[in-house]
Amino acid sequence: MAEIIIDMGLNQNRVAILENGDLVELYVEEENKRLLGNIYKGRVVNVLPGMEAAFVDIGLDKNAFLYVKDAISNDLLGSEDISFKDISIRDVVKPGQELLVQVVKEPIGTKGPRISTHITLPGKYVVLMPEINQIGISRKIIEEEERDRLKKIVEENKPENMGIILRTASAGVEEGLIIRDIEFLIKLYEKIKREGKIGYAPRLIYKELDLIDRVVRDYFGDDIQRLVINDREKYKNITELIDATMPHLKSKIHYFDECYDIFKHFGIEAMIKNALERKVWLKSGGYIVIDETEALTSIDVNTGKFVGSVNLKDTVLKTNIEAAKEIAKQLRLRNIGGIIIIDFIDMKNSEDIKYVIDCLENELKKDKVKTTILGMTRLGLLEMTRKKDRKKLSSKLYKNCPHCEGKGKIISDSSILNLIEKEIKRIKIHTNSSAVIFDLNISYKETIDSKFENNIKLIEDKFGIKIFINYIDSISLKEIKIRSMGKLENIKVLFENIKSK
Repeated sequence: MAEIIIDMGLNQNRVAILENGDLVELYVEEENKRLLGNIYKGRVVNVLPGMEAAFVDIGLDKNAFLYVKDAISNDLLGSEDISFKDISIRDVVKPGQELLVQVVKEPIGTKGPRISTHITLPGKYVVLMPEINQIGISRKIIEEEERDRLKKIVEENKPENMGIILRTASAGVEEGLIIRDIEFLIKLYEKIKREGKIGYAPRLIYKELDLIDRVVRDYFGDDIQRLVINDREKYKNITELIDATMPHLKSKIHYFDECYDIFKHFGIEAMIKNALERKVWLKSGGYIVIDETEALTSIDVNTGKFVGSVNLKDTVLKTNIEAAKEIAKQLRLRNIGGIIIIDFIDMKNSEDIKYVIDCLENELKKDKVKTTILGMTRLGLLEMTRKKDRKKLSSKLYKNCPHCEGKGKIISDSSILNLIEKEIKRIKIHTNSSAVIFDLNISYKETIDSKFENNIKLIEDKFGIKIFINYIDSISLKEIKIRSMGKLENIKVLFENIKSK
């Protein structure tokens, strides 16, 4: 059984998905920073025939990127007589043209977000495709009788010119709930269309649900043992929603006192730290090494301390099987996308190779993100791909070290804020202090002073503790230390003395 643990902060929200007590997925989202799924009224800035794409201003710092296949109509895209490769971007969009577009890929690195004119709206049980007249059913629903039942429900209730994809969560769900989901999404799309016809570009037309609401929509169901959240207001909102839609699940929602560190209580902080290590130990004593680069991710499997009990062939097979299961889990947890190369320990027997690949494929079925195993190369390396839909976990929690030009990683600015908030919360619970001095590496000074002054103020106001930050060179880039805490008047004097030296 799985559990959902939600840690809501002033500046950052985190959601942990646990399976049998192990962390398998972690979602981190800064307030109002998510773009994926948002719908904008944008304006074409320039058209690039050489790349068969266009740059579109949607009101962000970086222009969005629109490929030709994401810009042409669905009718044309589905035509057997015409291939999108035969269509020029110049024939589809013009500079200055206004478009209704949806973000389909978050900005990564120096690249702006990728957008599409093909709008899709996800619900709990179905996904509405307003411009495609077709019905799709999740491949994970395998019973033919259930597929036929679901298809019939949609055929009788969808508009003729719209498409519906039935999500995995729709399996076994009563007809009324699916119809309600479809009707809600149709009304939402009609509202989006009306909004898109008025006002000037660029502007935001529709904002996708926040992290917590998406998790409740997409994950919370009969297979979840419990959902625990540390924000009372959000707890009430979720409880009311579930009471109205799935009342039999209401007892699974629990409030955790926000004065205490929920992730620390459930041991999740330690699991997150392990998830960011380059070397991951296996229970047998073997280990895998994960190296992430911009081009691809390589994973090396080693026997390590595991010597087996039968023979070398048995040791290699057992290590590779255990590694395959761990790799599938790590790909989900770290949200690694793109090209992935796995160097399993050499196996001479083709049956053993097939067994390990089958094991990996079975474990990857738990992954909601699309993965494709391409097979073994001539060098004996397994090639696979995993769809990139959002940033890697490492880029959410860490950033490139400024002193070694990105060869090392340091804690990201938002994660530093989260650490400060956790420490202030702990101080509030266990002491009577009204002020604290933190020691922090000077590399964070410019960002915190210029961008996060208001965020620090929010933490101070919520907990009634004044925060002073002493920036120094001698402290590690990966930690934050409490130099002193106590009464405000005493700490203020101490801080002024430190600054004057």
